[in-house]
Amino acid sequence: MVATTWQTPHPQQTRQAPRTPLESLARRNYLTTSWPWRSLGYLLWTVPIMSIVAIPFVFLGLPWLAAIGLEQREFDRPSVAALLLLVFIGAALLAAGGPLVALPLAKLERTRLRLVDTRPIGDPHQRLSGSGLWEWLRVRYGEPATWREVGYAILLVTLGPVLYLAVAALAVVDLVFLISPLLIYNRGTIAMGFENVSTVAESTGYFVLGLILLPLIPYLFGLLAGAHAATARALLQGTDDERLRAELGAVSQSRARLVDAFEVERRRIERDLHDGAQQRLVSLTLKLGIAKLDIPEDSPAHQPVAEAHDQAKALMAELRELIRGLHPRVLTDRGLPAALGELADNAGIPVAVHTDVGGRLPGHIEATAYFVVAEALTNVAKHSGATAATVSVRQQRGGLTVEVSDNGLGGADPARGSGLTGLADRVAVVDGRMLMSSPIGGPTMVCVELPCQ
Repeated sequence: MVATTWQTPHPQQTRQAPRTPLESLARRNYLTTSWPWRSLGYLLWTVPIMSIVAIPFVFLGLPWLAAIGLEQREFDRPSVAALLLLVFIGAALLAAGGPLVALPLAKLERTRLRLVDTRPIGDPHQRLSGSGLWEWLRVRYGEPATWREVGYAILLVTLGPVLYLAVAALAVVDLVFLISPLLIYNRGTIAMGFENVSTVAESTGYFVLGLILLPLIPYLFGLLAGAHAATARALLQGTDDERLRAELGAVSQSRARLVDAFEVERRRIERDLHDGAQQRLVSLTLKLGIAKLDIPEDSPAHQPVAEAHDQAKALMAELRELIRGLHPRVLTDRGLPAALGELADNAGIPVAVHTDVGGRLPGHIEATAYFVVAEALTNVAKHSGATAATVSVRQQRGGLTVEVSDNGLGGADPARGSGLTGLADRVAVVDGRMLMSSPIGGPTMVCVELPCQ
């Protein structure tokens, strides 16, 4: 028998590694980790960035600075209207130019945040559906994430210098305490706060105080870097709702591109069939017809040629129907009302068509409406037992409403393979919706609403 020994892991082994300076500050081994140096590097890197960003923001805030300066004058103060005008101009400049500074700053900050925050951070901005300056301005200036980034940039150039200077001042004071004996040895007398120190013995107390405070400086670096990183993550990372909206927008755009690509491919297939296979089949049918006329009826070859001619004509009719099913030519040339009229003429039952459409609609909307009506009429002919049907199409409130009703037996059920599921999927592709009423005994009505923006 083999004995198995189970070893319980030490509690410190099961603890998750710190991901930020703030998490590492709570550990007793903080000073022996890389977090103090990473925090110091992050702070030192922030200083030039803060200085560069402050330049455009000072320019954008000139009207506000002028209003503050005029208000501080003891004599000849400006009117309230003038101050309000300066405040308004400053707000307009900040609204116009702030995102232009904040957007590249936020991108840089999300990249360098990895130095003091190992957690992933995503881009909260949605993808652009088009190209061009106007599209960029329209989308970016309308996103809440952009204005949070502007707020971050304002905090960086206002509150940031105050906190950084305070920590830097404490670090410099501690450094002066540590080197005070050396300064006295070289310079004689130095000012240490409220008193002058002229001997090395008198500076010993400051040196000891510097040694005591020295381990606290890395904690200050970690605290400031951690607070800065937490603020950056809160303002530069999108919320869950924004991420969901961005993902939904990306999915919608991807779906639209797939629909467009499918439509282009369908048009190509239709063109190839119409201009290639159909033309060759017409030529073959004509040649078989001529051969049929040239061969005597009592010849053994006459019957096979006649059958081949009939089959070629039937195949040409099937190919014509196939091309019409891909994308009817009348829909492209004359629009939806004429295409629906042709559908009604070819239906197996009497179909009344009522259309109220103001001009041509977007191509994908016309195609969707056409195929909805075609599929619905096919279902009516196959499953409903109806003797008449009605198609109503009207455009209103930025949308297109398509209704197909019949006087059949009702009881339409997508689970029975009536094509209703595919119909709903086709409508959903263009962000439309489908409603259906089909009680047992009839009548059945299918209503489809399609957006036309």
